Amino acid sequence: MTEVGILEAKTHLSRLIEQVEKGEEVVITRHGKPVARLQPMTSPVKPLDAAALEAEITKLREFRRGRTLQDATLRDLVEDGRRTRE
Repeated sequence: MTEVGILEAKTHLSRLIEQVEKGEEVVITRHGKPVARLQPMTSPVKPLDAAALEAEITKLREFRRGRTLQDATLRDLVEDGRRTRE
């Protein structure tokens, strides 16, 4: 693990990113105290799968079926939430 100050990180960001791509972790410090960490991505971001998204939407619709707000309206719920925060 490498520790660098903010100014050095700003100056040498490309080099630090190369280190991270090779698997190293970099901690950025301010006045000697850690404030941020650069680390390799654990898993690549997958593109959106339309079939999987449709399956999740179907599951949500099934979950919602038969559930009601009883006599409350959405406006009532919003107003109630506002009163509890005050």
